[in-house]
Amino acid sequence: MENIKNQKFISLDISGKNYLSWVLDVKLHLNAKKLRHTIEEENTATNEKGTTALIFLRHHIDDGLKYEYLTVENPFEVWQNLNDRFEHLKAVVLPKALND
Repeated sequence: MENIKNQKFISLDISGKNYLSWVLDVKLHLNAKKLRHTIEEENTATNEKGTTALIFLRHHIDDGLKYEYLTVENPFEVWQNLNDRFEHLKAVVLPKALND
C-alpha cells in the first residue's frame, strides 16, 4: 500500500473563497479528535476541550480573521461568527458547481 502524505491544512482565507472546503476539513478534523461537539450550540465541552478546539480554529484562519475574533473565547461563538459571515457563499458556489 502506498504511503499517504499529509496534506497541508489550508487556513480560511479572509475573503472566504475556500470556506466550503475549510468547513468540511475542520468538521472532519474535530470529529477525528473527538472535539466536534465544541462547535455545536448548547455543548457541554470541558474547558480543556473548548480551549483545544479554539486553538485549532484560530490556527487555521487568516490572520485578519484571527485578530477580528481575538476576544472571542468560545469555539462555538467563533464557529458561528464565521458561519454568519461566510454562509452566503454556499448559495453562490453550489449552484455554479452544479452547472459545471
